[in-house]
Amino acid sequence: MKLTDPSVNSYAGQRRKMVEDQLVNREIKDLRILEAMNRIPRHLFVHESLQHKAYGDFPLPIGDSQTISQPYVVAAMTEALNLKESDRVLEIGTGSGYQTALLAELAGQVFTIERIRSIGLKAQKLLERLHYMNIVFKVFDGTYGWPDQAPFDAILITASAPEIPKMLVDQLGDNGRLVVPLGGLEKQTLTLVTKEEGSVASRELGYCKFVPLVGRYGWPEEKEPPANTKRI
Repeated sequence: MKLTDPSVNSYAGQRRKMVEDQLVNREIKDLRILEAMNRIPRHLFVHESLQHKAYGDFPLPIGDSQTISQPYVVAAMTEALNLKESDRVLEIGTGSGYQTALLAELAGQVFTIERIRSIGLKAQKLLERLHYMNIVFKVFDGTYGWPDQAPFDAILITASAPEIPKMLVDQLGDNGRLVVPLGGLEKQTLTLVTKEEGSVASRELGYCKFVPLVGRYGWPEEKEPPANTKRI
């Protein structure tokens, strides 16, 4: 990211406070994540009327019933992926583009999919304005993944899924990692899925709450979920 726009440097003090109070004090240890989140202008990823709240310890609306996640949750999900500079990452749910920017700071290439065209195009415009050159964008049903670009070293799902879409697990490479909020609509468990020599394992990381993952292999649009959901 090239910090050529003066608006990028606004709220620098609030950014430092966010990193110290919300991340370091909650044991986010990856220095690359801390440094990146101290650089990324989170206030540019929300509506101008909400910019003064952008570094608070809570999610914010971004339109179309979608949200930008709480900073700590963004950091925790990213840290669980254990990204390397050479990694190819698939993000399901571009949203505001803030999480996308963090992935782009840490990995070699990011492929990001957004279902809602207006949100996806807005995020793309901002990320290109910030000169992120290692992001590939698509507007589509993210539950299908991006098969012709697989395998991926890591996959991040930024919406709640009733179960882990098998199609996405299939697109993980060997030693791949996938992070997903898993469960019902009201409460989920942040879950890390790992794949090694074809064997898949999962580990719970803690409770969370996300907007639903809508699509062919997620929640049906504008319909109630089934009474029981399953996990792998």
